[in-house]
Amino acid sequence: MPFNLPILLTWARIVAIPLLIAVYYLPAAWATPHERNLIATLIFMAAAFTDWADGYLARRLNQTSAFGAFLDPVADKLMVAAALIVLVQLGRADAIVASIIIGREITISALREWMAKIGASRSVAVSMLGKIKTTAQMLAIPALLFNAPLAGYDMLQVGNWLIWIAALLTLWSMGYYLRMAWPEIARHSEKN
Repeated sequence: MPFNLPILLTWARIVAIPLLIAVYYLPAAWATPHERNLIATLIFMAAAFTDWADGYLARRLNQTSAFGAFLDPVADKLMVAAALIVLVQLGRADAIVASIIIGREITISALREWMAKIGASRSVAVSMLGKIKTTAQMLAIPALLFNAPLAGYDMLQVGNWLIWIAALLTLWSMGYYLRMAWPEIARHSEKN
């Protein structure tokens, strides 16, 4: 397993997951609800920044690796899933939205793994639609975690609009990836 700065940043994102969750279990005397929300928001935003930074540094420092390419999306999916579960528990996100987003991530990850095994991974390469979906999620989740007015905007309402947009983009991108993979799926199902 290679160890370099980009991979260290990816591991930091994974380590941040229990910290994000633990913020909401601090004793009441340690932090007010607003402080908890602010800390969780900052943790998530720092993790989102490391997602951008690890990819940038891997390319810039020529430290790309197969392990880093595997670990980076796993870290992203774990962080988003953990944040969504926390938000559902706090009553700030709908379980249907969380199920759609988490279910899509599991489905597309499994599809990508299978397509890689049959040598057709290019069929399900990351698309611009997937990037837009990710951007909507990465804006919605901090807004929902923050859960307070900011610059005159009700961040809970903004976050709810964005998370529903992310859920719709999630379904759309899943359909896109399945459509792109369908010829390979059909061809391999005929063989079996």
